[in-house]
Amino acid sequence: MIESVLSLDSAPLFGLPLEAVWFVVLFFFLAMFLFLDGFDFGIGALFATRNDDEDRNQLLAAVGPFWDGNEVWLVVFGGAMFAAFPAVYANLFSRNYLLLFALLFALGLRGLAPEFYEQREDRGWRRAWGWAFVVGSVAAPFTLGMFAANWLLGSTRLVTIPGVVVGLAVVALTIVEGSGFLVLKTRGELRTEMRRYGTRAAVAYLALVVVTLGWLLVMTPRLRDALLAPLPLALVVLTVLLVVGVIAAHRREADVAAFCASGGLAFGLVALVATLLYPTIDPAADLTVGAAVVPLLSLNLMTIMAGVLLPIILGYFVVLYSVFSGPIEPEETY
Repeated sequence: MIESVLSLDSAPLFGLPLEAVWFVVLFFFLAMFLFLDGFDFGIGALFATRNDDEDRNQLLAAVGPFWDGNEVWLVVFGGAMFAAFPAVYANLFSRNYLLLFALLFALGLRGLAPEFYEQREDRGWRRAWGWAFVVGSVAAPFTLGMFAANWLLGSTRLVTIPGVVVGLAVVALTIVEGSGFLVLKTRGELRTEMRRYGTRAAVAYLALVVVTLGWLLVMTPRLRDALLAPLPLALVVLTVLLVVGVIAAHRREADVAAFCASGGLAFGLVALVATLLYPTIDPAADLTVGAAVVPLLSLNLMTIMAGVLLPIILGYFVVLYSVFSGPIEPEETY
């Protein structure tokens, strides 16, 4: 029985070759990280807008139960790339190791800052660690966006103009997500202000996406035809509709719809990057999905393990968000 399972041929799964399934799974993990940890980053960025200690405590209480668990998806993304596409892991990560170190540093700063912030009530102490929380929360999505742009463009340079624009777009996206989450978790004037910030961030995100797409159409012949293909075009149209949906939902105080639309923007962005890459997975190294994937036996084993572990991970998050659902009470703290 075991031998028959391990000797599976490369029959399609969900209508796709197994290596294509793992390409989709890889970007699903990245999308989950951008969606779930994205609103954590957005809350950290919005922390800079609050001067009142009660408001700041509410923002920290909103993010407290979730941020460390949400980072699991980044670990799973890196592990899946290492296991399924080791050549891409080696080439892509080594080319962008400074960006990745910056991302890890920002994640560490974002995680430590709230802990230190709560240790003392001294105003100077809290101001310093409050700003550390903001810097980490903004720097993490910014470097993630730069990394994604370098990956898509096959750039060997650390800093590029489209990388900076995409980094800013991802920061704006996380603020859209963070404000959408806070609208669900807060009440009163704070909730009203978060709706306004969410609307402004959605407009900024759309503007930055338009600038990025315009640059790609003009400056990158390799991606021009890919952008004009039906699926990427559909994702671009979907992005516009979701931005309109976020704005309309905030105006109508349809808070669940606004948050869901912001999550759709995160998944749409990652899906757009994936569709522009495929069937290539590392343009700089000229590696296709089929050439970079591990041998079939390893891929089959990984598929079996993922089929067991992924429902458990998803179930954990369902329980986590169910337990901590609902608005924050005024007395709650980080």
